[in-house]
Amino acid sequence: MGNILITSAGRRVSLLKAFRKELKKVFPEGKVFAADAKPHLAAACIIADGRFKVPRLDNKNYISQLINICIKNSISLIIPTIDTELLLLAENKELLNATGIKVVISSIDFIKKCRDKRLTHDFFNSKAVDVAEEYPKNKLQFPLFIKPRNGSRSVDTFLIKKRESLTDYHLRNKNFMFLEYLDLSIYVEYTCDLYYGQDDKLKCVVPRKRIEVRDGEVKKGKTEKNELVNYIKNHLSVVEGARGCLTVQFFVHQKSKRIVGIEINPRFGGGFPLTYLAGANYPKWIIEEYFLNKEILYFEDWEENLLMLRYDDEILVHGYKEESNSI
Repeated sequence: MGNILITSAGRRVSLLKAFRKELKKVFPEGKVFAADAKPHLAAACIIADGRFKVPRLDNKNYISQLINICIKNSISLIIPTIDTELLLLAENKELLNATGIKVVISSIDFIKKCRDKRLTHDFFNSKAVDVAEEYPKNKLQFPLFIKPRNGSRSVDTFLIKKRESLTDYHLRNKNFMFLEYLDLSIYVEYTCDLYYGQDDKLKCVVPRKRIEVRDGEVKKGKTEKNELVNYIKNHLSVVEGARGCLTVQFFVHQKSKRIVGIEINPRFGGGFPLTYLAGANYPKWIIEEYFLNKEILYFEDWEENLLMLRYDDEILVHGYKEESNSI
């Protein structure tokens, strides 16, 4: 029997439920646990089969604590969910494997390419995928878009319409990229959930149109079987070091159909429940690959034009008392 641990679980309630549903079909006694720095305040931890408090990722004891949790609870598979933990887990993949714990994680090299947006552009270029033009500071064109090389969740991003709006903060920050502005009145934004098997090969592509976004995460979206499916099959059919779910953002020009690669997150994205509910069963495939050693075949029979409208829900904890922050 295999148990699963979802790390940095936070609000990933739908993801946890999907893994539990699929795991029960294979291992009826299997459990899906959740870990977080503050599990008593994490919704996914509350509804998990068990929850664990772990140190911050920069704590030297993080990996040893994680291993102890897995050994004590017969956990043999870890599903990471946030960008900042990916490199640490990838660097310790062999150590985890040696204790019987597998991690659904891309290679160190590929994660580094995804974490640095300039390296992401280089990767896209190597696959003949167009990217937004990057301007040198002495040859800026307006309007332009500024974003950090290693940012996430749209933090520290700026639309600059004219030169007068630039500040010293923008110009002196060596982490900023100055990019061609892709107007969303002309382009349509898509997040694509890609599944890669342990053979580096693409197994599924599900484009999700981002209709409304909140805090960098899709709030309203729908699946579309559009030109992106064949485009991704043609350009990204094999990606060395890619594993499991990749969340890849593209812009598509409404008239010319120019396709521009924006960024890659080598993990499950917040909007993945739409892909799962459309029939692209990534949790099932992970269980089959990592527990049962099955080969995953390419899949395209998912539901198109499925609209997802997300809303806030409540999880109540009766008799709650403050818990200590110590680990």
